[in-house]
Amino acid sequence: MSHMLQEFDERRVGAESDVHSDGEPGADLGRESRVDGRQFADWTCCPRLAAEAREAVSRFLAELHPAPPAHTSQNLVLLVSELVTNALRHAGGVTAMRLSADRRSLEVAVADSSPAHPQDRTPDLTGSTGGFGWPMVQRLARTVAVRNEAGGGKVVCATLAR
Repeated sequence: MSHMLQEFDERRVGAESDVHSDGEPGADLGRESRVDGRQFADWTCCPRLAAEAREAVSRFLAELHPAPPAHTSQNLVLLVSELVTNALRHAGGVTAMRLSADRRSLEVAVADSSPAHPQDRTPDLTGSTGGFGWPMVQRLARTVAVRNEAGGGKVVCATLAR
């Protein structure tokens, strides 16, 4: 697991995670736990395609009880799809992805091997070069943070209100 995803774990209000990628691309493992009376759900995976990431989100959301509202679930799928697509397109791929939930929020962290942070740019209205994804991530998420890893690469974390 990347250093940044370990920090992501540590921010889970003391929640200890024993969830690790099993090394198979696209494979994911989930766990629910209770910490200080609060329920947490954590999944990790390493999607090679945005479609694999969306499938992981769908399975993750199906395990949450109570289920988040439909619009929140749709926003999480869109956020994850954009973050993974950006990592695939601009950073050479995803090195890890973590989905977490507690009673108040849903959080995604996507790690990649590029230290370059996402950049705002003028969207291409002809549709040939994009430019819509990063602004959409910033609008959909309650919080977005980009942190560099000591060994190179970065992790983009986004949180949605549940």
